[in-house]
Amino acid sequence: MTLDRRQILAAGLTLGAMSLFPGMSWAQARKLVFATFTGSWEEAHRDVIVPHFRKATGNADIALDPMLSVDMIAKVSAAKANPPIDVMLMDPGPRLSVIGQDLAAPFPVADSKNYQDLLPVAQLPEGPGIFFQAVGITYNPEKVKTPPTSWDDLWKPEYKGRVGITNMNSTLGTAFMVELAKTRGGGENDIEPAFAALKELQPNLGAVAPNPGALATLFQQGQIDISPGNFNAIQILRARGVPVEFAKPKTGTIAFLTTAHITKNSPNAKLAAALIESAMAPEVQTKLMQAPFYVIPTNSKVQMDGDIARMIAKDQEELKASFVFHDWSVINQNRAGWIERFNKEIKV
Repeated sequence: MTLDRRQILAAGLTLGAMSLFPGMSWAQARKLVFATFTGSWEEAHRDVIVPHFRKATGNADIALDPMLSVDMIAKVSAAKANPPIDVMLMDPGPRLSVIGQDLAAPFPVADSKNYQDLLPVAQLPEGPGIFFQAVGITYNPEKVKTPPTSWDDLWKPEYKGRVGITNMNSTLGTAFMVELAKTRGGGENDIEPAFAALKELQPNLGAVAPNPGALATLFQQGQIDISPGNFNAIQILRARGVPVEFAKPKTGTIAFLTTAHITKNSPNAKLAAALIESAMAPEVQTKLMQAPFYVIPTNSKVQMDGDIARMIAKDQEELKASFVFHDWSVINQNRAGWIERFNKEIKV
């Protein structure tokens, strides 16, 4: 049999992937389905992770299916024996639901090239952390002349009617409320100080957005000047020319991991592991850190650069020192009730 150049190259790449994951079968039951997040996340993963994965696996077939984590859980729960998704992305609250419902297979840590290079907080064998999300204070520098330094700045009388928040359906909204409670004597087990603080904030509230994307739109439309905000979303707004900046609160930047999970009973489990391996690779995370994606890396070999180095942390040591993590195992016990209460009590 004679092989042409393309076949030889594909064979070489396949051998590389197989050496990374011993026992890897090249046959695919169907396309690998990667359930990613919507919007800029899908764009980032399609442009950076997927090409790396294809190169590492000799062009394995893959499809992206963007949706919310809760929808991924619903789809997989409804078809546990033959799941329609092979890789799921999770924020910390949904991640615990995935583990609790036994919907994820363990990541093959022993076979991984990159897992041990992740920061310790991201080394989660049931689904590694492939990037961080960070929440701080977002503001319009044309309207807010003195950069904010504290969550308390949202209560300043000069921002009457110009403050935006999201409801608690989103990870951003819940994380902000927990952090607000912590700064006022409460925490994951005691959200009351946060609800009391929001009642005091009522004169300043200009909008309660249904999700982080809608909150970003409010900045774009000039309807609010200051809010809790996700770093990645804010940087994308800045890239579009919207006057918006990100400030780290003096009590720390709220942070949470986004994790990637192999769906239990996936017919493409080894390729699912290869996709997660690509997402952890330092060259992939370095690209995702750059414009226009601004994704915060979890691999310790990635050298912080650009806006992330300027606005989040110059290296992993500063990142660890400035990030504040919450206990989502406690939050999940109360979250549904908090959301119901928030929707009844907090309105503009």
